[in-house]
Amino acid sequence: MELKRILHADDDPDIREIVQMSLDFFGDFELLQFPDGASAFEAFQDFKPQLLLLDYMMPGMTGPELWQNIAKVEGYDRIPAIFLTAKAEASVSEVLMLKGAAAVILKPFTPDTLVKEIQSIWESWNAKR
Repeated sequence: MELKRILHADDDPDIREIVQMSLDFFGDFELLQFPDGASAFEAFQDFKPQLLLLDYMMPGMTGPELWQNIAKVEGYDRIPAIFLTAKAEASVSEVLMLKGAAAVILKPFTPDTLVKEIQSIWESWNAKR
């Protein structure tokens, strides 16, 4: 079975650890993590992610900016992006969803919630291909 390649960028090391442990425990995922958007952007083409898991607010390049930059690269214009955010305002989620985000997950989240969301998006995205 082919591993699902997920690029994860989050400046919070605790969140990166939770995501890593969750995906290791629950599924067949290959995860590449970065503490910021700029380093994630530099490495994404070599990794060839199939899904993005991005922190909404990071210093330097934010999650939405990283997503926009990746989407400009040929072959990545429709890559699904899930955003993790501590911002509970509905407007943040609404704007991201209107721009085409696959999902917005509020922090803190449970490992089960994260994995179920990823699996759901993975299935619906592959069904559209």
